Amino acid sequence: MKYFEKHPMLLLSVGILGLSMSAVLVRYSEAPSAVTAAFRMLWTVLLMSPMFLFSSQYRAELLSVSRKTFLLCIASGISLALHFILWFDSLTYTTVASATAIVCTEVIWVAIGFCLVLKGSLRPKAILAIAITLAGSLLIAWSDSGSGGSHLYGDILALTAAVAVAVYTLIGRAARTAISTTVYTYLVYAAAAVVLAGIALLQGYSLTGYGKNAVVIGFLLSLFSTILGHSICSWCLKYISPAFVSASKLCEPVIAAVFAFFLFQEVPGIAQIAGGAVIIAGVLFYSKVEHP
Repeated sequence: MKYFEKHPMLLLSVGILGLSMSAVLVRYSEAPSAVTAAFRMLWTVLLMSPMFLFSSQYRAELLSVSRKTFLLCIASGISLALHFILWFDSLTYTTVASATAIVCTEVIWVAIGFCLVLKGSLRPKAILAIAITLAGSLLIAWSDSGSGGSHLYGDILALTAAVAVAVYTLIGRAARTAISTTVYTYLVYAAAAVVLAGIALLQGYSLTGYGKNAVVIGFLLSLFSTILGHSICSWCLKYISPAFVSASKLCEPVIAAVFAFFLFQEVPGIAQIAGGAVIIAGVLFYSKVEHP
């Protein structure tokens, strides 16, 4: 681990690659979105559980969580569950390039929520960055609206998924002031797993009957996209500036689009590429404004 502390860029590269694999893995799933997402979260909770089984410190913290913080974690888990369902569903209707680029607008919705709900304020440059990012989303939507099929519907699902994960992030800001990130994520992932399993059952789906596909895809999503993706990026924040980590995550739509090109023969149009570039530029600009 000492080696990676001296060379955090290596781990950050692994984290970005793990995040970029999410859309591709979802495309290979033969199960409904809620089932795939449920297996992802169930595997994540299972893989994290040994830390609590063998660490008295984490167990003690888990048992001492206040009622308010616990309810915040549940609310955060519900938002994360909705994000996964909407995000996975969007990949059924639109291209990997469009969906991943639009989901990257999360940071913009966090900024708007911070301003409206938490009574924060935005700098003029931040407002400009939001306008640029939304313009990129509209460009993708305009492109997909003329391509036939249900691409525009998929874009709307991806945008709603971005809003849902922004709500998850905002709730997390409040909850993590009272508990550690490890305990917070464990409770949130557990809540999300239960919610996703419940939604799948309410939709009339079974959690079995998909062969090894749903189990394996869920495990790979948990391992690569959650643990080797989100968790590594969070770890890197200790050694690399938040602005650089945030900017690096913008490689995700590009890498995911490359995967989709070779695996699914998805060739994004000029307007899609332009819209994605505008979104990335807007989010990057916002990151620099917030973390100069």
